[in-house]
Amino acid sequence: MKRASPFAAVALLLAMVWSGAAYAVLPNEVLQDPALEARARLLSEELRCMVCQNQSIDMSDAELAHDLRVLVRERLVAGDNDVQVLDYVVARYGEFVLLKPRFSLRNALLWGAPLILLLCGGLVMFYAARNRRVSDVPALSAKENETLEEILRKD
Repeated sequence: MKRASPFAAVALLLAMVWSGAAYAVLPNEVLQDPALEARARLLSEELRCMVCQNQSIDMSDAELAHDLRVLVRERLVAGDNDVQVLDYVVARYGEFVLLKPRFSLRNALLWGAPLILLLCGGLVMFYAARNRRVSDVPALSAKENETLEEILRKD
């Protein structure tokens, strides 16, 4: 029995790895202009499939992803630049359609709120511990002093 060469094993492994990155773009979607098609592919990688949610529309074979790919290509053919295409899609589907959301005040508050609450809680605990007063213990009376001295003499 003949052993497979290490090169064949590596080639098989690479083929399996690269096969997972197959695009779902159908041949009838591809634009004739290679420059526009390259821009469409880049934009499609930035947009989330609303059905699959963790895949770009370029990788998803869902019907909605197909519709979004066609929409992106239509906007590019119409002459929109990349920012205009993304703005158009976001206006129609919301910011959730972006795989990497844009930075905004709302996003900053969303991501910063836990840190702010943690810092506020730490400050409250710090000032509470700092301002905690030790309760004043009154001095012993004369009778208590005598009783204490008797106890100490016995031992």
